[in-house]
Amino acid sequence: MPQKKGTKFIIGVDLGGTNIVVGSLSEDGGTEYAMRSEPTRANEGADAVVDRMVSMIDTVIAETISAGQTRDNCLGVGVGAPGPLDRERGIVITTPNLGWTNFPLRQVIADRVGLQATLDNDANCATLGEWWLGAARGGRNVVGMTIGTGIGGGLILEGRLYHGASDVAGEIGHMTIDVTGRRCGCGNYGCLEAYASGPSIAERAREALGGDQPSMLYEMVGSDLTRLTAAIVYDAAKRGDAVALEVVLETARFLGTGLANILNVYNPDVVVIAGGVTQAGDPLFIPLRREVRRRAFRPAVDACRIVPGSLPGTAGVVGAVATFKQQVLGTV
Repeated sequence: MPQKKGTKFIIGVDLGGTNIVVGSLSEDGGTEYAMRSEPTRANEGADAVVDRMVSMIDTVIAETISAGQTRDNCLGVGVGAPGPLDRERGIVITTPNLGWTNFPLRQVIADRVGLQATLDNDANCATLGEWWLGAARGGRNVVGMTIGTGIGGGLILEGRLYHGASDVAGEIGHMTIDVTGRRCGCGNYGCLEAYASGPSIAERAREALGGDQPSMLYEMVGSDLTRLTAAIVYDAAKRGDAVALEVVLETARFLGTGLANILNVYNPDVVVIAGGVTQAGDPLFIPLRREVRRRAFRPAVDACRIVPGSLPGTAGVVGAVATFKQQVLGTV
């Protein structure tokens, strides 16, 4: 039910390499007024992407007004974007999956929509969203991992989002897990993202099929392996396909290795994993937890629960709203 007209609301924007999701939530997070998703189409350039973001924000505000709100009750717009970022100046420094460099996203959005805007890392937003309203509620020391076009991470230490000395804390996807490994989009070699992001999972599945092993994956993509995605690999694994199961198991080993390092360094009480990877279910999470147990110190493992996110598709939006509240209102 729509809340009374005096209730304030906030727009959240989750800018990803594949999709843009925009939604509006009441200030307390208890009411979702509207939610929209569209392809990012990063190849069209930054200006076209921003045009799409602004159009979506305008549409969501209009839908929120139709639900009984007024524009005057909109406190502003929280934006989550891939980093690294300069939060103080509201600048996207570089985004390997979007191709942006030193783009003043916060000010551009604020000017275009005529509202106060904030900017934070998209994975930070997803982590804060799961902590505020999702699977990590109640945690004090939380590590979030988002797996999609890339792999991002967020850190909540003693109940507060941690950004580090220069806003790059939590870049879990760019920890090195193989010093002579695959080249990553960031330019480094052997990053976790180069093995376990959505596109990397699909690429490893294509490589696994190179030996002409029998697999339902061929049928699922009409023998056109360029159509293969991580979601299709997860689906085939759930249906018992041997090639897909091996790719998912290998993915679990990579992710488990990375998370074991994180557990030994940060000793969190919750690790929440968000993004499309949650579709994989037990074929991923059971061996992932097993790999963490094998590699991390026992007290760190015993203190931590590793869970899939409970806000599929919306954690980044919820977290963008939460980061706006944190930066502007001083509370979540």
